[in-house]
Parts: sequence; C-alpha cells; structure tokens
Amino acid sequence: MAIILASASPRRRELMKFITEDFTVKVSDVREITDPDLSPEETVKSLAVIKGEAVAGNCPGDTVISADTVVVLDGKILGKPKNEEDAFSMLCALSGRTHEVFTGVCIIHGGKKTVFAERTEVSFYSLSDEEIRTYIATGEPSDKAGAYGIQGKGCTLVKSINGDYNNVVGLPVSKLYRIMKESSAI
Repeated sequence: MAIILASASPRRRELMKFITEDFTVKVSDVREITDPDLSPEETVKSLAVIKGEAVAGNCPGDTVISADTVVVLDGKILGKPKNEEDAFSMLCALSGRTHEVFTGVCIIHGGKKTVFAERTEVSFYSLSDEEIRTYIATGEPSDKAGAYGIQGKGCTLVKSINGDYNNVVGLPVSKLYRIMKESSAI
C-alpha cells in the first residue's frame, strides 16, 4: 500500500515530507467547481474530496491525501490573482487587517474517507502602495491564494498568526499526522 499526495503544489510536497518521505505524487485533473452557497470551510473540504476521489479511483488500496487552501476576508474567498492589478487589489484589501486561511484535507485509506478543515487567522501590517507593488514585482503573488506566500517574501507582510503556520502554507501537518497515525495510514 502506497501513500499518494494528490497535489501539484511544491509547498505541499515539502510539508508532506515532515510526515513521511515515503510517498508519491499524482495530480488530479478535475475541474474545481464548487457550490457558491457553501461556506469557505465547506468549500475547501468539498474540493479536497473531489481531488482525492479522482486520484483514489485509479489507486485502489492506496492511501490518498488531497487538500485545498483558500484565503478568506470578510467571508469572501480570495483566489489566485488574475493579474498584477488583481493582486494589488487583494493585498490592499488585506493591508492592516486580519483574514482567515482554511485548508480542507481528505484522507482516503482502507475504504474510509476522513475529511477535515483547519482554520488559521493571519494579520497583516498596514502596507503602503509602494510595499505592495515591490512585493508584486517579485512574481511571488501570481500563483498564491490571496496573492501572498507566507513561506516566501510574503512573510514580511505578516504581523501575526493565530493557529497552524503550516496550514497557511497549504497543509496542516500536525493535525494530518495525528489523523494518519490514529487511522494506521502511517
């Protein structure tokens, strides 16, 4: 029985190595469609299940782990920015405020599906337009939910966090490890 990480994210791959080095990566090619009436927590759980089931269908008997992360401000999900101006708008909205990061995780193991979500609060410093533009110029925001990466140069924007740091990066390692251990998935 193999452990499979159903994610294209290089950040999730690095985080998964804290749990085990013995895993492979298989990316699902599913379209990420969600019900707009779902809460952010239910949205990430739903997307994690969709991704996990798509990979598990081709890997019977293996343990499949999938995840999805969103940044939420005032109840609204901030996805990946469409362009630099969209990144600027998102970072302006986050400036000087506290937002939430939700990661939904799905573990398919032994014919059973375990789904959970982790929530972390992140507070940003008040940022000048120049600070935001300088950060955008690094290119880092382009493929990140909420237009920032806490594990990169985006850490300079963050005043504080309340919760699991790794959750903000994209995988709540501690909780995932404990659930996998309890279910004998590792």
